[in-house]
This record gives sequence, C-alpha cells and structure tokens, in this order.
Amino acid sequence: MTQRDYYEILGVPRNASQEDIKTAFRQLARQYHPDVSQDPDAEEKFKEVNEAYGVLSDLEKRSTYDRLGRAGLGDMNGMPDFTVDFADLFQEFFGFGGVSQSARRNMPRRGADLNYQVSLTFEESIFGGDKEVSYVREETCHSCKGSGAEPGTTPTRCSTCGGRGEVRQVRQTFLGSMVQVTPCPTCNGRGEVISTICKTCRGRGLEQRSVKRVVPIPGGVDTGTRIRLAGEGQAGINGGPNGNLYLEIQVQPHKFFRRRNDDILLDLKINIAQAALGADIMVPTVDGQAKLRIPAGTQPGKTFTLKNKGAPHVRGSGKGDQVVIINVEIPSSLNTEQRKLFEQLGTTLGSEVRPQERSFLDLLKEVFGG
Repeated sequence: MTQRDYYEILGVPRNASQEDIKTAFRQLARQYHPDVSQDPDAEEKFKEVNEAYGVLSDLEKRSTYDRLGRAGLGDMNGMPDFTVDFADLFQEFFGFGGVSQSARRNMPRRGADLNYQVSLTFEESIFGGDKEVSYVREETCHSCKGSGAEPGTTPTRCSTCGGRGEVRQVRQTFLGSMVQVTPCPTCNGRGEVISTICKTCRGRGLEQRSVKRVVPIPGGVDTGTRIRLAGEGQAGINGGPNGNLYLEIQVQPHKFFRRRNDDILLDLKINIAQAALGADIMVPTVDGQAKLRIPAGTQPGKTFTLKNKGAPHVRGSGKGDQVVIINVEIPSSLNTEQRKLFEQLGTTLGSEVRPQERSFLDLLKEVFGG
C-alpha cells in the first residue's frame, strides 16, 4: 500500500467535493493507464491513483481516512478494502462516450431495410404508372403495443439487476478490485421481466404483417433500377424509426424491342426487293407506327435512327432514340414465276463472287457495342 497521502496523489485539497475527486481520478487514470501511457512507471502510478480513488470516492472510507489515516482502513493483504468501477473509464478510452451497455441496448434504433423485386412489362417500364406491391414486414404488435406482455399484464422490473439491464461482478486484478459489467442473464439486458408473454408476438413486441402499397413508377426505368420508399421497411426498435423499402425493378423481355440504356433496339426484316429498290415502310415503336424510308441498295446490318422514339430519361427531360437494324430476308422457297424472275436477274448480275472483308456478324457486333 502506498505511503503517500491520497489527496496528494489525486492532486486535490482535503475539502474537495466528490465530483472533484472523480474528475481528478479520471484525468490521472487516462494519463497513466498502462495501455495508453508511455511512462515507464505508468503501471505503479496507475495502481496508486486507483488505490487513492478507491478510498476517497467512498464517503465512509474517506471519513475514516480523514479521522484515523490508513490505520483505520483495515488490512487486506497489505491493501485497503476498496472496489472501483472502471466501466465508464474504459468506455471513454474506446469511444463509447460513457453510455452504459444497458443504455445502448435500449436506445431507439432504426429498423432494417427491406428489398422487394417488382416485375414490369416492357411497356410499363417505358411509360411508368402506379403499381401495387404487396410484401411482408415486421410491425409493432397490435395486441401488446410492443411491450411483449400479454394484454392486461405489464412487465415488471428485473429483481436481479434492479432494472439496469446489467449486472456487475467484482474480480481481483493487479490493479485492485475491478468491476466487470455484463448483460443481466435474467432479463437479457432489457431491465424488465415479462411474466406472461404476449400470445400474438410471443414476447418479441413485433409481428409480421402483409402490407400493400401503390407505388408511382417513373417512366424509363430498366432492370436494376432501385426505387426507395422511406419508412416502409421493418419497424424500428425501442421506438426508433422504420427502415426503408427498396424496390428492385425487373423488366420482362419484349417480343420485338430491346433496351440499350435509353435507346430501344428493333431488328427489322425486309425482303430482297425492298432492300434493292428501296421502299417506304411502317415500323413499330412504343408510341405506335412510324414511317421509315429504306434507300435503294440497303445492305444487311444497316441501321436507321428514329429520334425521340426511345425510353424517357429517368433523370432529366427528353427521350432516347429507336435504332432499327435491317436484316434482308432471303426467301427459302419460290413459286414458278418468282424463280423465273430471279433466273433472269441472275443472268444480268453475273456469276462473279468476292470475299467480304467484314462479316454480317461483325456489323451486328458494332451496332450492339460488343
């Protein structure tokens, strides 16, 4: 046991208040704690500070010390009989801000987020509109209003921890008697004991419910688009706010159209006469039929752009385009008259063949960016 005066060790006068003593101890303990101090004598100084505070922080021990000195404190293997709770000090060291474990467990916490997949037709993704979604989430139990106790009963204060939600056990260390704080095993840190649990939620305070919401879907969404609905997720804990609901868009394939960002792609077959002679044709778009001029001599893989016939921009105004990819269809069977006409055409075109530098497949890859 140190022979120095305890008031001198803490650097406070003999008439110091209990709050002054506590403040001085916390400052010195932070300064000399072996885990943070570089002082070679930190461990011995920390023991000394711990010993002084263990006596002066206890009003009865302090009064005895003031009247009788160390002799009045008794002898426990050469050390005074004291116990110090370092929980708040360690919380400061490691960033807990002095909040107890029980308080942190019972603080309001935001509920978990939910993800829900919404399937849209191609047209719905382009034009948008209201979409009803149904999903399951946890909400505050309607029977017990979140208390976890059967209606007509109320939770009672835990007799083990006195409602603190934590228990403290004293253990001996080289620093003296230390207090270890753990969640109460009786109430699991709640501070309350439920004698008759709610039959609806089985004591959880939450129950699963099916929820329906009508959600406005903006035009131009595509597979992978996420829409956030604030506060529509799982219920908060201890009165905290609800989480969010995230809708993940999945667009069904269309029979003809495909998306490339905000552009719409359309493969269009024309016959060999239309490709060779040119033609004015009607092309399907999401907005209806549109006129397209095919110039004479159009080759397979040729692309034409219909401006502002694509998907709306989700962010900002305007629309993408529709890209029409031409494929010349070769007839697989001919009637007698058609065969005769092709034979006549063939004699005028000759029989010479020429290697092609780029294949039709290469042209398509160029169109699709791959």
